[in-house]
Amino acid sequence: MSYDGGNYDVIVIGAGHAGCEAALAAARMGCSTLMITINLDMVAFMPCNPSIGGPAKGHVVREIDALGGEMGRNIDKTFIQLRMLNTGKGPAVHALRAQADKFLYQHAMKETMEKTPNLTLRQGMVETLIVEDGRCAGVVTKTGTSYHSKTVILTTGTYLRGKVIMGELTYESGPNNQQPSVRLAENLRELGFDLVRFKTGTPPRVHRDTIDFSKTEIQPGDDKPKFFSFETKSSQNEQLPCWLTYTSEVTHQIINDNLHRAPMFTGIIEGTGPRYCPSIEDKVVRFSDKSKHQIFLEPEGKNTSEYYVQGLSTSLPEDVQLAILRSIPGMEKVEMMRNGYAIEYDAMVPTQLWPSLETKRLPGLFTAGQINGTSGYEEAAGQGVMAGINAARKVQDKEPIVLDRAQGYIGVLIDDLVTKGTNEPYRLLTSRAEYRLLLRHDNADLRLTPIGYDIGLIPQQRYDTFTEKKERVDQEVKRLQETKVKPIEVNSILEGMQSASIVDGSNLLTLMRRPELDYSFVDAVAPSPVELDDEMKEQVGIQIKYAGYIEKQLQHVERLQKMEKKKIPDDIDYTDIHGLAIEAKQKLTKIRPISIGQASRISGVTPADVSILLVYLEHYNRVTAAKG
Repeated sequence: MSYDGGNYDVIVIGAGHAGCEAALAAARMGCSTLMITINLDMVAFMPCNPSIGGPAKGHVVREIDALGGEMGRNIDKTFIQLRMLNTGKGPAVHALRAQADKFLYQHAMKETMEKTPNLTLRQGMVETLIVEDGRCAGVVTKTGTSYHSKTVILTTGTYLRGKVIMGELTYESGPNNQQPSVRLAENLRELGFDLVRFKTGTPPRVHRDTIDFSKTEIQPGDDKPKFFSFETKSSQNEQLPCWLTYTSEVTHQIINDNLHRAPMFTGIIEGTGPRYCPSIEDKVVRFSDKSKHQIFLEPEGKNTSEYYVQGLSTSLPEDVQLAILRSIPGMEKVEMMRNGYAIEYDAMVPTQLWPSLETKRLPGLFTAGQINGTSGYEEAAGQGVMAGINAARKVQDKEPIVLDRAQGYIGVLIDDLVTKGTNEPYRLLTSRAEYRLLLRHDNADLRLTPIGYDIGLIPQQRYDTFTEKKERVDQEVKRLQETKVKPIEVNSILEGMQSASIVDGSNLLTLMRRPELDYSFVDAVAPSPVELDDEMKEQVGIQIKYAGYIEKQLQHVERLQKMEKKKIPDDIDYTDIHGLAIEAKQKLTKIRPISIGQASRISGVTPADVSILLVYLEHYNRVTAAKG
């Protein structure tokens, strides 16, 4: 017997990091939103490492915050350690990483969602999608309840036909022994979607009191931490250290002696695993010349004794896992609280998506997160906020928001997925971004806050604070250019900062271009008449020091945008375009790019194919205009 659960603008399936951002974005944009999840105790759960951020990933969290998303605010509330990575390198690769109290993180996010207007949370197992008039019109749960909606967002993570693997043992399960979602995966296949089988894994957890920390190296947080959210200015959170140790020759011997019991080598594991987060057995085999590998011991929270063994992801049998742990310095007597395991799951082939994250096959259905073939909480959340935004805008009959590759790492991530696809769990890296000097940790607000404000996710007060910051930075750069100094005024200060003296007069902007000088030089010579916080001073310094490089990248972006503005109508029949290579016709027909820029990034589409396509489009547009 079926039951009518009501009507909504947006339904979100799943409450992981993608689902939370999607549901919050849609609700905050005024849409009546329902989030259905298998277990409400698992909202924003961290089934793997209890951390947020790192190279490229930390940039994404800043971008989510700049758009009005929640991940940055939530980790700022619940971190137990903050560290800025890569500080010895340029600002393009500076990356903030936080160790989370995983339990507080969950509870804080769930509380935020429960208090959000327009958002309803419901526990249930979605089994089928409702299709009416060729569009997705709702969902049906295992209990037979039907919920109708204008749009649906799938954020099922690793739950679709999830299977846990540990040694010879396999069983159907989602992460952390949760129920898997089997019928929904079957329903997606019935609707004609192409799914692939991927794999990820997690390491064992151990008891803190059984670790000998004297044999490890302490990894403290920053004395003066920076934050993920542009709204966070200070924190009273107590920071806890992480600890570094290494595998030993004995570790590697144990692994090599047990490869015949390793599922990834015996054929039990069918799914493709993440290249950039291999299991310890994979690392030992692939990098056999290395005598040791880093292992980080990370607390899972303030009120638990569980420690996460970063770097030791494994699907070896339980007895082998314990032997491996006890072969590592500092863990000779360690007690294992949870086993590591691998998990296989179904994922959507992401080339079936438009750049808005709406599926091409079924209008009204959006997907976000690990279902799209990505790995990582941050990549999931970045997709989630965009899927939520675009589902809401579809309900509102507005054009989707699509970030390009020069606007954000989120733009790079989504463009890579929908244009190139992925043969393995996709991980975002700074090297994937060709404009990474423009996509810095420090300027995410300058890039994206105006968009967040225009779509209704950034409130007026926050936007006013942002515009004031921008104006102060711009005014300060102009002031430094106009402020002239004489040798007698600055040479002693320059010498004290180990910088060469000047012979003639100069302006402060020219002097600030010197690598060895930071904003403390300006404070010593000619302090700003208006108050500038550390974030503003950092922004001024970066804009001045990297002006030439930034200008070159902006020129490249201008050329890119010309290509992106050349839109390709959706009804183009590529098989009718004479001169296109057969591979180009096949790839263009499959991907159906929305612009010449996207078409040029499709693997197998050559510059010659793009030229032919441009000529065809000119003719097509003239004929269309004549008819119109």
